[in-house]
Amino acid sequence: MASRWKETAPRRALQPAIASGPDQSELSDPEQLTFGQHALAFVKELTVVVVGAVIVASLLRGFVGQMFLIPSVSMENTLQVDDRVVVEKLSSIKRGQVVVFSDPGGWLTGSTARERGPIGKAFQFVGVLPDTSTEHLIKRVIGMPGDHVMCCDGASRLTVNGRALDESSYLTIELDGTQIESSSIRFDVVVPNGHLFVLGDNREHSRDSRCHLNDLQAGAAKGQNAFVSQDLVVGRAVAVVWPFDRRHRLGIPDTLEAVPSGIAPAPDVATITAGPEASC
Repeated sequence: MASRWKETAPRRALQPAIASGPDQSELSDPEQLTFGQHALAFVKELTVVVVGAVIVASLLRGFVGQMFLIPSVSMENTLQVDDRVVVEKLSSIKRGQVVVFSDPGGWLTGSTARERGPIGKAFQFVGVLPDTSTEHLIKRVIGMPGDHVMCCDGASRLTVNGRALDESSYLTIELDGTQIESSSIRFDVVVPNGHLFVLGDNREHSRDSRCHLNDLQAGAAKGQNAFVSQDLVVGRAVAVVWPFDRRHRLGIPDTLEAVPSGIAPAPDVATITAGPEASC
């Protein structure tokens, strides 16, 4: 019987289809671009890089950190006029830190900002140059919500929650080598909820919380303007970065780290005892 199977030719492997399209010779050769095309491509790439950098810098400035220029002597010798200070915005505020905050209202009088040109303002906006505005102040946090802050004890020392402070590590030293007193203004306060009691390190030349204990504002109890709302705090100053020979970190003094906790919960309204001199 003849075989039922017929010999067939072997099948060929499938061949990939050749995609239709322009002839390879018609594809652009980068080396054949004109000077104008090269320049246009460069400008496009540069624009993308610059816009991206501005966006990143603006986000960092708005949510992470910012640089400020010190305009006055109120924090000498810790901070001097024209120091550049880096302020970070992520950490919670603690007693003893140096903080930057917006004017609570009526604290800033007679100060004028250093006017910058358009380019300078742009660099300031993205955080390359320090903020020179006079809408902010920088002071040291002495009292947290619920803290009982008093000046002064029998040894002319500031006390917080009954603990006397040794402020020799940050208070200004006079030209003759003596340290200035803790405060020439006498006061006794309990810091209200959500607020801070702040003082400058150069006590004789600082308009701080002490100077507003007798303020009268519509709709508020006497002296409430002396306490800075935590909502107004921009952030804590972490370091002086310029001038180069003055670079240093800004930590919390040991004497303020050792202060015990205040009243809990903190009162809604501050308790204030202060004489007529508490107006600076």
